[in-house]
Amino acid sequence: MSTVVLETSLESLPVRRGKVRDIYDLGDQLLMVSTDRISAYDWVLPSGIPDKGRVLTQISAFWFDRLDVPNHLLATTLDSIDLPAGTDREQLEGRSMLVRKCEVVPIECVVRGYLDGSGWKEYQQSETVCGIKLPRGLTQCSQIDEPIFTPATKEDEGHDINISFERMVEIIGQERAEELRSRSLDIYQRGAEYARGRGIIIADTKFEWGLFDGELILIDEVLTPDSSRFWPSDQYEPGHGQPSFDKQFVRDWLSTTGWDKNSSPPALPDDIIAKTREKYIEAFEQLTGSNFAWK
Repeated sequence: MSTVVLETSLESLPVRRGKVRDIYDLGDQLLMVSTDRISAYDWVLPSGIPDKGRVLTQISAFWFDRLDVPNHLLATTLDSIDLPAGTDREQLEGRSMLVRKCEVVPIECVVRGYLDGSGWKEYQQSETVCGIKLPRGLTQCSQIDEPIFTPATKEDEGHDINISFERMVEIIGQERAEELRSRSLDIYQRGAEYARGRGIIIADTKFEWGLFDGELILIDEVLTPDSSRFWPSDQYEPGHGQPSFDKQFVRDWLSTTGWDKNSSPPALPDDIIAKTREKYIEAFEQLTGSNFAWK
């Protein structure tokens, strides 16, 4: 099972490749294509997860519609996208978004409702997360009384770097920083409330924002299993790591291989690929209440 390889007709367009998405420049618009690539420990793995890109695209489209906030999405149907002649539209179907081109705000807007990941590591040392003091006695995956805004820098390579809100202000200014904090907290809280009603805890997430005609708009992916931690609410139990709706099977399997995380990662076995695909689809169906169309 391999990752998506796009037709060469698109390769004539300027392109930027991330770990998961390929972004093609169409002039005043961009074509964002979510491939089936999967990453772990800052490495893109040699095996893809079939339909993963479609799941991420469809979840983002669902949220853009539901949240009703200014955003970059123009279309998800290929009929409305002017692509070069000869493009294989079938393999792009369901995984493509035509979006507005904008000036990207150079900050990852992270919101945490639960204590895990890098936030949990920092808390164990100082009882703070990005400089925000939290109550004593919290354990791994504890719910935080009120969600907190913990920005990070956007890094092209490796992990984003957590920063304080004060440092964010130095980078983009007080007014812009306060607006991003307020809007990110609002979107997280509304999204998390809805998801909890569907049996999913969104433990934390990161948003990206851009400026279009001077207005802040929501960009990139939104509240997906790749940009957020999704946990099944009926299995939630603080004090340890939680089951998740993402690449847990991949990380668990990699931990058994002896891979040193400094050299090229091994290919995934078919059963791990299949289980991971099922988890992504389960997240989509449970969240949206719709059947996944590409089964």
